[in-house]
Amino acid sequence: MNKLTTILVEDNSLALEMLESDISMYHKEIEIIGTAKSVVQAAKLLRKTRPDILFLDIMLGDGTGFDILEIFPDLQSKIIFVTASDAYAIKAFKFAAIDYILKPYSNEDLANSIKKAKQQIQPKKEQLQVLKQAIKEPNTNLEQISLHTSEKIIVVNIKDIIRCKSDNNYTTFYLIDNQKILVSKTLKFYADLLKDIGFLRVHQSHLINTFYIKEFIKSDGGYLILADNSNIPVSVRKKNEVINILKNLHL
Repeated sequence: MNKLTTILVEDNSLALEMLESDISMYHKEIEIIGTAKSVVQAAKLLRKTRPDILFLDIMLGDGTGFDILEIFPDLQSKIIFVTASDAYAIKAFKFAAIDYILKPYSNEDLANSIKKAKQQIQPKKEQLQVLKQAIKEPNTNLEQISLHTSEKIIVVNIKDIIRCKSDNNYTTFYLIDNQKILVSKTLKFYADLLKDIGFLRVHQSHLINTFYIKEFIKSDGGYLILADNSNIPVSVRKKNEVINILKNLHL
């Protein structure tokens, strides 16, 4: 069987040595054909040879992993992103719906990432743009999010999301154009991700974009009417928070 080739791009010497050792020891089907600690070194390597798999650290001493992808826009290598335990970086990958290895990683994490690379799972260019924006501008509100359905990955504008509804371990997104998107992640995942940019979980099963609130009806236990004319129940413990938001919106 032909070996898969890989190049490792990592600016931390210890982390690079560890990754080399783990691949050599536990993944004999992969041949390391080069390593780089910077954008410049990686570019020199990739001009000579294109590996099957590229392990790519996000933050490098002379730039970022995105700089490498911009130098080689037609790169066919499967990319395995590697990042440190940085809250902003982790949030960025979640917004982009792109898999990554978090340093320090486990052998299981490494094996799973290699398995996905072998299965030809590759992020779309639109996802990479979402990731790039989120990494480079961590303190600004993101404009887009990647939604991973069973059939495809859809990049949507966050301002177009009216509400999200829980369905066990799935979440349905309702958009301003009446589009519905079902994704295989929990409502809690998106509630945590979107809570700082105008979204509020008003009920165990409902996450809403507060921009689209039309009315709050106090009868029948309390419920919201949104821009799509949906009626969304408000839990007892969320009622005061909803009322305060409405006061700030001057509705």
